[in-house]
Amino acid sequence: MNETDTTPQSPEFRPAPGSRTDGWEREVIEKLAFATLKEQRARRRWSIFFRLATLAVLCVGIWLALDFRNGELETVGAHTALIEIDGTIESGGGSGAADSVIPALNRAYADKDSVGVILRINSPGGSPVQAGMINDEMQRLRKAFPQKPLYVVVDEMCASGGYYIAAGADKIFVNKASIVGSIGVLMDGFGFTGLMDKLGVERRLLTAGENKGFLDPFSAQTPKQKEYALAMLDEIHQQFISVVRRGRGTRLKETPDMFSGLFWSGAKAVELGLADGFGTVNSVARVELKAEDLVDYTQHEGLSERVLKKFGAAIGAGAFKSLASGAKPVLH
Repeated sequence: MNETDTTPQSPEFRPAPGSRTDGWEREVIEKLAFATLKEQRARRRWSIFFRLATLAVLCVGIWLALDFRNGELETVGAHTALIEIDGTIESGGGSGAADSVIPALNRAYADKDSVGVILRINSPGGSPVQAGMINDEMQRLRKAFPQKPLYVVVDEMCASGGYYIAAGADKIFVNKASIVGSIGVLMDGFGFTGLMDKLGVERRLLTAGENKGFLDPFSAQTPKQKEYALAMLDEIHQQFISVVRRGRGTRLKETPDMFSGLFWSGAKAVELGLADGFGTVNSVARVELKAEDLVDYTQHEGLSERVLKKFGAAIGAGAFKSLASGAKPVLH
């Protein structure tokens, strides 16, 4: 008596009547078919991946090319070179950083078609180190290119570190309502010792070196540390005063409050000799330099840098900087 195979047959691989195909043969064929389908799907996935990767490479190439082109300058013959400092004077690649301003100054002076340089400043101040480096480079370039004047045009504000830089120019032009001055140095911070006592919090600070915890906000300030900090601030203040006196020369009409940290309107700054007159970028280019065409040499932040910052690169660096640094002198 013949046995009947009751195993369900796949419609694609059902054996023909009278065939001797057994169940294991059918399973092998099905496995081969499924393997072929998987291979085709994998091939399609890799094809899509490589297409997307190629597209990404092309986009990055175009992006970098455009970013590079944005850094190139298209001059128009004889012209006035313009460099802008907008915001706090600090390191980190912004318009007020020495790493940005100094290369821009060098490009502006090196261009044979630039007849002079205008530094437009709108800044409340910042790092004395960055301001000092920029001022030093301004002095060097003025000596190397005596035929190219360097003028500062003040926008809303040119105070403290901003004025430290401005003092290195041949002339300073302001608006009558601009804020100018604040020739002083500060170092600020907070002390939480009283609050800690109320909350019952104990500060456990271990140092190797008696002054390693200098100005720690969670420890009491000692007279010795305060005296040392004030001496250092006074030293930097005297450096600032020397820069202003050297830059302004006999034009400066010193008063008892001149270097006290006070600031004045642009109109008063002209009276005191802190500025030379009133003007805008366009008027100075037209009247003083006789070259109305302006070319911006400011080292602007590139597209790639902006994207990196958007995704947190700058945030991470800023957080580390905040954790790693303590109080420091600031020209504000």
